[in-house]
Amino acid sequence: MLSPTAEEILRELHASLTLRKRPEDVARLIQDLYAARGTELDEATETALGKAAEHSLRNLWHGYTSMREDFARPVGAQRQLARAATLFTDVPELLELRDSAADDPERIEAVIRRAGESIGRAYGQNDFGMDRLDRAERTAAGLGEVSKRQYNKRFRLLRRMEAKLARLIHEQQRREVTLTGKGALAHELPYGLFATDPDTAAFIAYATARGYMRSVFTNGRQRQVYDEVADALFRRLRARPERTCWFALAHVHPTAEVLAAVSDEDLTRLLVRWNRFLRQVADLLEDAWNRHPLERDTMIVRRGDDSSTWNQAAQAWNAARAHWFAILSELGQESILDRFCPGKVPRLMAADVAYWHRMSGGGLHPDTYIWAELPLPWEVLRGEKECPRSLVEAVCARHRRDPVAGAWTAPRPAAEAVAFRRTPELVHGVAVADPLMASALRSAGVFSGNGKRAAAGEWL
Repeated sequence: MLSPTAEEILRELHASLTLRKRPEDVARLIQDLYAARGTELDEATETALGKAAEHSLRNLWHGYTSMREDFARPVGAQRQLARAATLFTDVPELLELRDSAADDPERIEAVIRRAGESIGRAYGQNDFGMDRLDRAERTAAGLGEVSKRQYNKRFRLLRRMEAKLARLIHEQQRREVTLTGKGALAHELPYGLFATDPDTAAFIAYATARGYMRSVFTNGRQRQVYDEVADALFRRLRARPERTCWFALAHVHPTAEVLAAVSDEDLTRLLVRWNRFLRQVADLLEDAWNRHPLERDTMIVRRGDDSSTWNQAAQAWNAARAHWFAILSELGQESILDRFCPGKVPRLMAADVAYWHRMSGGGLHPDTYIWAELPLPWEVLRGEKECPRSLVEAVCARHRRDPVAGAWTAPRPAAEAVAFRRTPELVHGVAVADPLMASALRSAGVFSGNGKRAAAGEWL
């Protein structure tokens, strides 16, 4: 039985799976968890955790970071529901609503439908010229006592509420896509499964925090997730496999070693979940593409491109695809790839970064050329175009790219642990040494690409 203190720490670690805590702060929580449980750590784990926790906010003199410790959350329909409660006083459902309902699309839709019935309006009837009731129709619907002005106000509000609901659903989907692209299915882990084994929970929380780290403005590789701290925590799991919750681990770390310890039934559950998510992300990619087709041969951002949505969706697609490939391989179903082998999706690159690559002797990533020749992912998922493994191998061969090592036709190779490096304070991707300076630079608009305000220029 865990002590109350250890239970509280576990819950805080679980909460971090939907937040953006610095890996250093998660490492400090893990230290606290082991101390609360009286766990004696091996030297390697103790050293690795100490190296990371040394830079936690609790150990720094200022105890401050300029970066948000949460992902952007969609704004709910609190304001619209409050207004509806004043206009639709005859709808009891509005009086029973709590604040949490403003973030629940199903409950919001139910309210819109019920309120619409009270004025003779069906859900989706949003044409202000065609769908409103005239005086005779309002009288026939029992609305004779409602003035035209009051009726119009209610009609307009419901129309705005439907638009708000559509935006809320879209933003919630984008948030899920962002979380999944960076941390796989960690955010979906229920507390009971997460807390089955504290050592497993420690690894998942730390690896997820590493995955959630922001991208740095660079012409080289981004920081890798699997570092020496994660490796030390994973070695503890490997040392006592009978207590490790491998199924929970498979949600975030789909190596062959992890998946081999998971039952076929649980692997199939994960495969179905990833298959569903791939279709969801493909719709998001297609929507972004249809709104403004990209320069596919270079994947360099042009004016009008929705690079934020595309890059979030591309990262999520590649993460989901990697998990899907790994599970297929473990289940022995790789033959599916002979008929159905969707490709990877590259992120859009800013023109200045592309120029930096060229000036430093680099160029486009070789995967860009392969992506440009393969069918688009949503076309493959819908069966409109074929993308068998043989096609992917042929395109890779033309561009001298190993399809297995490049994870085009096989799961990603197991990552080698990299050295721990402390989390930098970033201002629009540019590392800044001091968090207080970072706050000032961000407020002044420095590195934003929009030019500094005059006051900021004078201050600098």
